[in-house]
Amino acid sequence: MTHNSQEALLEIRELHKNYGAQPVLSDISLSVKKGEVVVILGPSGCGKSTLLRCINGLEEIQAGKIFLNNIEISNAGTQWHLIRQKVGMVFQSYDLFPHMTILDNILLGPVKVQKRNKQEARKQAEKLLDRVGLLEKINAYPRQLSGGQKQRVAIVRALCLNPEIILFDEVTAALDPEVVHEVLKVMLELANEGMTMIIVTHEMDFAKAVADKIVFMDQGEIKEIASPSDFFKEPSTERGKQFINMFNYNNFVKEREK
Repeated sequence: MTHNSQEALLEIRELHKNYGAQPVLSDISLSVKKGEVVVILGPSGCGKSTLLRCINGLEEIQAGKIFLNNIEISNAGTQWHLIRQKVGMVFQSYDLFPHMTILDNILLGPVKVQKRNKQEARKQAEKLLDRVGLLEKINAYPRQLSGGQKQRVAIVRALCLNPEIILFDEVTAALDPEVVHEVLKVMLELANEGMTMIIVTHEMDFAKAVADKIVFMDQGEIKEIASPSDFFKEPSTERGKQFINMFNYNNFVKEREK
């Protein structure tokens, strides 16, 4: 994947997040360049999803700063409804409105929030649905779709806002194993086209294939940042080595059970 600029599109500086007196994220600093794909790995409960929610203004932070295009977005006056048009997010739970068709779900943001021309937005929606293999479902309702199809619609909905960066929060975690590849294929295509993305995932093979850099977190802290080849071959921290060894052990168990 090529980066158009060495300047950071998104920058996080010394971010701290607490729930009451309990620290959840401590001293998080991270820079994401335009066109870069950053994959965040780590054990469950280490703060990966919370970090994405802080970036998107869904969680308040106690200290630190977040910048988008060199403009601080973590201050009190931030209009998050505007920022979220630039910083898209795809959740594990799809969050589609059940009473609305797939097309209406997708057009809600572009037409109601961005006040764009409905026909122009519809053309974009049709093009994106066709690209993810779901154009024939344009008038269907979410209940008529599989989990993998719903997640692809959620990605199209995020793309239709023309964001500068998209955050993916464990988007395959709730899916049946046989449909996971449908969603990962779409994300891989986006990466190859230069979409800036931060991805939280447990899919290690996908992380190896898609990431420009791996961010490994544990207990609310970034323990290491490395290239995929370096991290998966030789993590620089003891905790990283334990994590990779557990992943390899899980693969061994799967092979043994076949």
